Amino acid sequence: MTIVPDAEELEHLDDTGVLQRLTAAERSLSRDLLRDPATLARGLDATYRIRPHLRVIGDALAEVGRGECDRLLIYTPPQVGKSTTVAEWFPFWWLCLYSMDKVAITSYGDDLALRRGKTIRGYVEEYGAEYELFMQPGSGAMQDWLVTRGGGVRSVSVGKGLTGFDVNLLIIDDPHKDRADAESEASRRALHDWYSSTALKRLQPDRNAVVGIQTRWHPDDWAGRRLADEGRIEEGGRWKVIHLPAIADPKFGPDPIGRPPGEPLPHPKIPTRNRRRLKAWWAEMKATSIPRDWHSLAQGDPQPAEGALVSEELLRMLRDGVTEVEPQKKAVAVDPSGGGRDVAGVIAGFLGDDKRVWVTHDVSAAMSSADWSTAACRLAYETDAAIIFVEWNFGRDMAVLAIETSWNALVEAGEIPKGHLMPKIDPVRAKQGKLLRAEPIAQQMVQDRVRLRGLFSDLEREWATWQPSDPDSPGRIDASCILVYGLIPEINKGAIVHAPLPTAPQSGPSRQSGAASLYGRRIGK
Repeated sequence: MTIVPDAEELEHLDDTGVLQRLTAAERSLSRDLLRDPATLARGLDATYRIRPHLRVIGDALAEVGRGECDRLLIYTPPQVGKSTTVAEWFPFWWLCLYSMDKVAITSYGDDLALRRGKTIRGYVEEYGAEYELFMQPGSGAMQDWLVTRGGGVRSVSVGKGLTGFDVNLLIIDDPHKDRADAESEASRRALHDWYSSTALKRLQPDRNAVVGIQTRWHPDDWAGRRLADEGRIEEGGRWKVIHLPAIADPKFGPDPIGRPPGEPLPHPKIPTRNRRRLKAWWAEMKATSIPRDWHSLAQGDPQPAEGALVSEELLRMLRDGVTEVEPQKKAVAVDPSGGGRDVAGVIAGFLGDDKRVWVTHDVSAAMSSADWSTAACRLAYETDAAIIFVEWNFGRDMAVLAIETSWNALVEAGEIPKGHLMPKIDPVRAKQGKLLRAEPIAQQMVQDRVRLRGLFSDLEREWATWQPSDPDSPGRIDASCILVYGLIPEINKGAIVHAPLPTAPQSGPSRQSGAASLYGRRIGK
């Protein structure tokens, strides 16, 4: 802790003594700022705002600096301060501690890497004297510069530029330019080869570390391959991972900043306590992103599109918020697989007079049995559903009891008026096996018998990325299957025809084809 002399102490000192005490206090403060890169940034730059997630990142970077771990991966949504902290303040902090070390900053393009290098150099020129860190005379290149004690920074794009440069700290900042680059097998192979054959071979034996920050575009992107090859620390591997999704989700394990499921990530430009603004910010990002981009960019959870039962293009064509249709039977469907850990699927919809199933609501979340049954009852009351379908395989008696108990509790609490008729509870026995259960529903989509009453980002993402080879399917997929099976029971009978993977709604006698049919006709007039 820094002790600053007070006025009474200074009164009893001569000018030399005062100067010595103040100088000592300044040096002590400078040492205190080296606790971690985020603390240093906040102490030197009044515009830098420490938020809980940046504190966690700063602590992890300090562990790397102390040698407690030598491989660190950080995933966060864009524009929350990770690149400023990791790719700019962290290298400066490292040089303040280890001024003889060489730092390499790499990114998908020279321009981005050079911008990082110029910023770090600016920190050395502005703040370095406090830490006896000075630019070496004649070191004028922005891309490759040294300090007087021998350390320095080289800023280059991935794939080149490290030959002949010893590296103690390697920072890889967004190695993939965009989704197209990350989904190119040739580009991924070249990046993996460069990292293995060039980048790692420049690391020095006395002290070395690798820190990566990136958008997770693909399961086999740079970060995905590192974890596949070397594993996480908690699993006996090498990499420490800080995964901070925009919205906390238990599927990623314990949240690094202790958020409960569904809580938003802080943002440097929004006060942490202003939860309403934070939720609105991330909701806007989600609403303006396609499902795959939301889950990659914001959630750090890339999924392959190849091999899925349904394509993104088909799901986009099935969105229809304008067609007039008269509901014939309204229902809520539940996949009660919560247990407080997995996502319980709770979805509402109706069978229209056009013989289609329309999905209208998705309130799925990680919920206990008490929570999912309450959510289902609330949704049934809100939508005036006549029936609640629940997966028979889960346990008919337990599901019925949970829903009845929650309905009665909501009536007692006044949320549902007394005398309001409770929906019928109907267990649906769907086909055994996730693929056998989901594939007929995918075929109903391709035959234009299922539509979405708007954008359902999470539901669409699960349908567009779930692989038939996966042993488990997400709760939203199961709940939507239960809804369709309940409203169109005939598709749950007979043999399943394994048709080619659907890409667009098909035309037929009583159906229209293509996107125009989905948005152009008004039914029921």
